[in-house]
Amino acid sequence: MSTEEPTIGVRRAPAATKFDPKDLPPAGHVIDGAFRETPTAELLDIVDPASEEVIARVALGTESDVDLAVAAAVKAKEPWARLVPKARSEILHAIADRLADNRDVLVRLESANTGKPISVARDDVDGTIDTFRFMAGAMRATTTMAAGDYAESHLSVILREPLGVVGVVTPWNYPLLMAAWKIAPILAAGNTLVIKPSEQTPLTTLKFAELVADLLPAGVLNVVTGLGPVVGSALAEHADIDMIALTGSVGSGRAVARAAAETLKRVHLELGGKAPVVVFEDADLDLVATSLRAASFYNGGQECGAACRVLVHESVAADLVDRLVAQVRELKVGDPGAGDDIEVGPLVSKAHYDRVLAHLDRASAEGARAAVGGGAFDGTGYFVQPTVLVDIPVDAACTREEIFGPVVTVETFSTEDEAVLRANNVPLGLSASVWTSDARRSHDVAARLDSGTVWVNSHLVLANEVPWGGFKGSGYGRDLSIYALDDYSRTKHVMHYHGR
Repeated sequence: MSTEEPTIGVRRAPAATKFDPKDLPPAGHVIDGAFRETPTAELLDIVDPASEEVIARVALGTESDVDLAVAAAVKAKEPWARLVPKARSEILHAIADRLADNRDVLVRLESANTGKPISVARDDVDGTIDTFRFMAGAMRATTTMAAGDYAESHLSVILREPLGVVGVVTPWNYPLLMAAWKIAPILAAGNTLVIKPSEQTPLTTLKFAELVADLLPAGVLNVVTGLGPVVGSALAEHADIDMIALTGSVGSGRAVARAAAETLKRVHLELGGKAPVVVFEDADLDLVATSLRAASFYNGGQECGAACRVLVHESVAADLVDRLVAQVRELKVGDPGAGDDIEVGPLVSKAHYDRVLAHLDRASAEGARAAVGGGAFDGTGYFVQPTVLVDIPVDAACTREEIFGPVVTVETFSTEDEAVLRANNVPLGLSASVWTSDARRSHDVAARLDSGTVWVNSHLVLANEVPWGGFKGSGYGRDLSIYALDDYSRTKHVMHYHGR
């Protein structure tokens, strides 16, 4: 796809990466409190997407490995569940302290494994630390229905209990942070777990397990590396797992839900997004453009809440495109090691790089035009040009399917009702944003958008105190906040007859 003007270039680091091999965790799965050597296991190459070099190898787990990990979690679940909230809280605080002490190592490792700019990796690690700190406090202040007589002479007490063993599958776009979004509330609620990190980005999850091994009782946290169709499926199907929690693609979510149905285990799914950005004629266009520079291209657009689909009123569309393109041309693209000011790195893998480029080719074939970007950068690494697509036919694939790369589409609308209808006319409903100076309009339109999170005059701002999760094809269940603690626990009603 050609562009009218040259686009930005890739800044290359003098060395391929700041990665130090001494940062690597031990090899093997983490089962019952220790790294378990797997000398006969088939190994999977872990590739630095900026240099295309193999930086580590991890074991491809089997159903037998999952069985061992689940058995360890089952053995550990009752003692862990019996700890009072204060005791578990102190352990979560200790985990946060340990992560803070090893922040730089985790940043380097995450950046090397994913290609994230250093600034993004720092945010991920800081968010991970804060997730544990929040859950350490929230677990000591849970609320429930008041005890009382709701039937004559019978006292009702509502208890909140752990589920037991939770199986977890995490994605490649935020390996450490998404692991924390699951691990922290699962542990806080009194459960044990077995986690399968993405086969592409397992290093920081393994490093996390290494760093906190002496803080958690054996078997409370277990890690099995490997492929989704093997390890992920084994977790979803396992009779001794009480819940399966996944952050990943819609396809992965469907597969996990189908497998979990056989044992009627609970399911928590945080899946894809196609966030509409609804820009009205009275919006602050400079604020929109500068905000989208971050919200659309943060983490290379490999973000389920990314501001990837702009719906702008036809009267201001040309003006907004000019401002947005100007912002995109200023983006600093390059190797993570090329400087702390790098904003956009490579895509995570060759397979994903090819997938995003295929989306761009299809958009071009359907008639879309790249106002900036539109293709790949030359040279080593999986770098795709930050792209803004315009002149897009109605219902083109690029406006409906999750591209998950540094690509923004811009469409126009004439009326408010049309904007809402088109914003909702996609199978996903994770997040959205509304941009207007009219307060009443902002409340009304936000209420009509079919998304789990709706921002007004901002996008992609998160906090541990508020929930994150979607509607429709984006799944169900909530991460972050006290709602996550609810997801990973169960309620029990105990009724006492006290008549005399």
